[in-house]
Amino acid sequence: MAPRFQEIETELAALSELRDKPAGTIRITATDHPANTILWPKLVTFLRGYPDIKVEIIVYNGLTDIVAQRYDAGVRAGEQVANDMIAVRIGPDMRMAVVGAPSYFKTRLEPKKPQDLIAYNYINLRLATHGGLYAWEFEKGGHKLKVRVEGQLVFNGTAQMLNAALAGFGLAYVPEDLAQPHLVKGRLTQVLADWCPSFAGYHLYYPSRRQSSAAFALLVDALRHRG
Repeated sequence: MAPRFQEIETELAALSELRDKPAGTIRITATDHPANTILWPKLVTFLRGYPDIKVEIIVYNGLTDIVAQRYDAGVRAGEQVANDMIAVRIGPDMRMAVVGAPSYFKTRLEPKKPQDLIAYNYINLRLATHGGLYAWEFEKGGHKLKVRVEGQLVFNGTAQMLNAALAGFGLAYVPEDLAQPHLVKGRLTQVLADWCPSFAGYHLYYPSRRQSSAAFALLVDALRHRG
C-alpha cells in the first residue's frame, strides 16, 4: 500500500500546483494603435511566462462601455478614462503629428498654422462611436482649437491613414510614434509640430468594484508603464 499512498500524495501535490497556477481568460478592448504598439509587445513576453492565461483583445476605434460589453478592461488615453474607473498608465506621454509625403509638398507650401489647413487634401478618421469625423486638435500658448477638415479619403484605423499619407494622398493626423520611422527615412514630412502638444498616454482601465484574479493582477503589473 505504501507505493499507492506515495502516488496519491504526488497526484495531490500536482493538483495543488495546478490550482495555484494563474489561469483564466482576460478580455480587453483597445483601439488599433495601443493594441499594436503597447499591448502586443508586452504580451509576447507575458504570455510565454504564463501559458494558462488567455488574453482576448478586441480592436474597436470607439468608446466602449466595458461593463455592459463584459470586458475585463479597456485601453484609452488618460484624459478619456471615467472618474469611477481605476486607471493604470501603460504607455508614455504621446503626441499627434500632421504628416504628408514630400511629393505632396512639391507644389504646395507647408502650413504654418492650423488656419492654413483649408488649402489641402486630408486623410480623415471616422469615429466609430458617433459616426462623425475626428476633429484635429491643436494647442499653442494656451490657445486650443479643433479643426474639422475635408478630404478624398476616410478610414477608421490609423495604419490605413498612414499608408495613404505615404502614398501622397494628402495630410494625415496620426500618433507621432507611428510616423517617426518614416520621418527619419524622409518618406514623410511633419508640419505644425509646434501646434501639437504632448498629452497623457494610454491607460488600462477597469471598474473599481472588479474582483481581481491572480491572472488579472499579473497582467496589469506586466502592462504597467515604468518609464
